[in-house]
Amino acid sequence: MLQILVVDDTKNIRLLLTKCLEFEGYSVNTASEGSEALEQISKNKFDIIFLDVRMPKITGTDVLRRIREMGVSTPVIMITAFGNIKNALECTHLGAVAYLQKPFTENKIKQVLEEVLHFKPQRSSLDNILNLAEEEIRSNRFGDAELLLKNSLSNFFMEPRVYSLLSKAYEGMNKNIEAKRCTDIFSALQRK
Repeated sequence: MLQILVVDDTKNIRLLLTKCLEFEGYSVNTASEGSEALEQISKNKFDIIFLDVRMPKITGTDVLRRIREMGVSTPVIMITAFGNIKNALECTHLGAVAYLQKPFTENKIKQVLEEVLHFKPQRSSLDNILNLAEEEIRSNRFGDAELLLKNSLSNFFMEPRVYSLLSKAYEGMNKNIEAKRCTDIFSALQRK
């Protein structure tokens, strides 16, 4: 049975993840903050860690950095409500394998877990998503394009083309702040 650690300062998030993962047959430990997570990781071997990015005292990014310094190579899925390109780049460099964007559903948890455990996303699936999104934008179905692209972010959060198309979808919906944010992320990823 796979051992999973869920680290989040929000009780309801810990509960949702725990119930969903236990229902799927996994053994789950939880931690409500960074130092508790580090203590558990130093004493136990986990197969996967779900780690919240924003926590008081020790952030999820700091926890990830520290466990990598300890030589722990466990796959880590970052949990976030706030997309931040600088943080995403840093976590990726530290070996985060996926992002789980809040709010999320049980189906999204299962999807991300399945992808981490069993296969890596295929380039052809990204091309299919981008082609579909472009078609939705050409047909003025900006909301459908937004949904499609946002759902792809957990797998392709470092892919600049996703943000370029998201920016176009937001422009079509007159969401200029979101469009600019996506354009900024696109530019940052292009420079990487």
